[in-house]
Amino acid sequence: MSSEPLLTFLSPPLPYFIESNRTTYQPGGEHPNRRNIGVFDLLFVHSGKLYIGEESQQWEVGPGQMLILRPDKWHYPTKPCTEETVFDWVHFQTAGPWEELSDMNCGTLRGDYYSYAIRLPKTMSFSYPAEVIALFGKLHEAALGTSHAAFWQRQQWFLHLLQLFDEGWRSDAAKAPIAVAEEAAAYLKMHFRTTVTNGKLGEVLGLHPNYIARCMSDVFDCTPQQYLLSYRMDQAKLMLMKTNWPISRIADETGFKQTPHFSRSFAEHVGITPLSYRKRFTGSTSVKHADVREDVE
Repeated sequence: MSSEPLLTFLSPPLPYFIESNRTTYQPGGEHPNRRNIGVFDLLFVHSGKLYIGEESQQWEVGPGQMLILRPDKWHYPTKPCTEETVFDWVHFQTAGPWEELSDMNCGTLRGDYYSYAIRLPKTMSFSYPAEVIALFGKLHEAALGTSHAAFWQRQQWFLHLLQLFDEGWRSDAAKAPIAVAEEAAAYLKMHFRTTVTNGKLGEVLGLHPNYIARCMSDVFDCTPQQYLLSYRMDQAKLMLMKTNWPISRIADETGFKQTPHFSRSFAEHVGITPLSYRKRFTGSTSVKHADVREDVE
């Protein structure tokens, strides 16, 4: 498993493309020396080698390798190119939160249950870079366009490129704590209507339940059961606002076998009863007698 840092972007909003191009350095050429350029600088080498530093870190980026430089750091050449070097570069930025972590065992950037953490490795090697090269070509072509369609096209190609990088490190680090925690979270969200024990989660992921719990605690700051409960509560809130279903049906739809247990859990988690929550956001004054009884039991 790579020990390279991960750049994490909490989305939405999604990172967005600014500009890109393909550049060739002859022997003696070198990456610019600059500070705080305000954009992420993504580099992908086709041939030759780039010698680049960022603050105290230094890299030799060769064919089939990618490197992302931060917008708020000092970037500099560590030495000139010794041969003709061809590389793609992309400048991008994000309007949302982001961070760089050197420890893949921990993730502190968290959102709600509907956000997604895009995790990009600081540097990455591709054994079969043909798809990456093709995407860069399409991105550069779209970047030359000035129409409305070209704008949407280059953003789409850029996001496709990020998706490729995001999925790439996950396959290389399949059992890294972040990957385990996110796989567990995905399973819990998909099966929130059913009973999911820690043992069942361990069977599905093929890992010890205690290890899964440690991974989720590191990444999401909660246990699997706490994550499941929070997600169920979020789903219950949506159902209370968007449907006129009785409380008993919402309890059943969110995985609770008994309506009173659902009502108590909801009140403890949200601070008010399900019926009060529905009244607050719908303004409804017509309440079924069954709902009142279920809400207070």
